[in-house]
Amino acid sequence: MNRRNFIQKTMATCGGFAFSSSIFSGILSQNLTNQKFNFMNDSHPNLKLINAFFQAYGRHDIEAIKGILEENIKWHIPGNHPLSGTKTGVDEVLEFFGKLNKAALKAEPIVMGVNDNFVIDCHRNWSNLEDGNNLDSMSCLLWKIEQNKIVEVHNFPADQQVVDLFFMEHYK
Repeated sequence: MNRRNFIQKTMATCGGFAFSSSIFSGILSQNLTNQKFNFMNDSHPNLKLINAFFQAYGRHDIEAIKGILEENIKWHIPGNHPLSGTKTGVDEVLEFFGKLNKAALKAEPIVMGVNDNFVIDCHRNWSNLEDGNNLDSMSCLLWKIEQNKIVEVHNFPADQQVVDLFFMEHYK
């Protein structure tokens, strides 16, 4: 099995993703040709960076997050809801994270793959709101890393419709 097929099967295992294979294949063909991957190798600096991001995000440590993100980062949020779209720059990304706090959204990494320029992670997203209208879904993020900074992130939810409905309900 080649690397591209392995990544696609890994992502499908994390929730049967409903995204355009042409978009994802384009990202892969542009950036992952002839790359070697080390899955769940905690010693790789890019995995350490993503783990540091998740820890800082979980603590709501804005200063630590700022130190991890490149100043002109692009964070792509797909869908048809009030939070979707591309966030450009640290301030827009931090504003987006602040809005996520309204929904008490949490993220728990499940599996990660890494090379010298990218990390792909599959994780569980959930909320625990008192009204009982909560999200519990899977997503994969493709993280682009340059000079030990996160420069771009693409989000691939397992079920975009579920995500859209959740965010439309909570961000009217």
